[in-house]
Amino acid sequence: MTTLTAHPGVLQVSERIEERLRTGDLTLSQVEDFREFLAEVEHDFLQHRIITSNDYTRWFQEGQVSHEELRHFIKQFSVFSNLFLVAALLRVINAPALQQARAAKEILMNELGVIYRRRDQAIGARAASSAEDKDREGDPELVSTEGTVDGGIFRFQAAHFEWLLKIGEGLGLSFSEMGKRRFGRPGTLKFCDELARLYGSDDPMIAEGASFAVENWAAAGFWQELEDGLMILKKSRYPQLKLAFFTWHNRVEAQHAGHTMEELEEIYFDPGFDRAKFLQGGREILEGVAAFWEGLNQDRLNRVYT
Repeated sequence: MTTLTAHPGVLQVSERIEERLRTGDLTLSQVEDFREFLAEVEHDFLQHRIITSNDYTRWFQEGQVSHEELRHFIKQFSVFSNLFLVAALLRVINAPALQQARAAKEILMNELGVIYRRRDQAIGARAASSAEDKDREGDPELVSTEGTVDGGIFRFQAAHFEWLLKIGEGLGLSFSEMGKRRFGRPGTLKFCDELARLYGSDDPMIAEGASFAVENWAAAGFWQELEDGLMILKKSRYPQLKLAFFTWHNRVEAQHAGHTMEELEEIYFDPGFDRAKFLQGGREILEGVAAFWEGLNQDRLNRVYT
């Protein structure tokens, strides 16, 4: 009888891996090595300071944000969101295989405005919702969180950057004031550049590590903290604020993290897997993430507004 050593952390050997062990596709030694690797990933990635203790988002969650601070945050987030397209395209270009290229295209094309189409849903089908629901959740035609862009419909207004523009409009920000590199603060630009260098790397192991770390950071709760704060602001001072960008991402990111775990399970047992480079990519991108949030926090404390 084969047994697995218990792993008390968040990242655990899945039923998929246990089934491969039962069928003889993997040995107990291989699975134990993978379990130990997951413990290292959890320590280096999920216990990173920007995941466990993000001072900025915890402050933001309370909703005690001035008008100038809110504009500054949205402006910096718009730079990150728009320049992420560069990293996403590089990930498509540098993908080591067709399957990975298609997975990267799912993210890129959805960012640009191709709506996810559920395979059991007719193209163009709309779910009924009240005006209040549409404001809270976004128009269901535009913000499906599951499915594929293959066969999906493109809408200009479904582009994620356009969702941010809607928030900016409610704060008096115009298109010409958002999303451009020239508006980025040093921490914002470091994050964007690290995304291009690491997430979009032509070294597949560096890119995989960066992707895994980014998706698990995104699923670790900061979207909820931002949504909580924005909902307080909307109710108290900004009833016109359109929050679909943040509410949609809050719902979808946990799914992305699950997909990256499946990808990791596949590539780890490949003979070409490079453990050191995977960890390097993840560690370094999280420092880029930290530069963004810690930069915003310093701007808040120093009252720097763009």
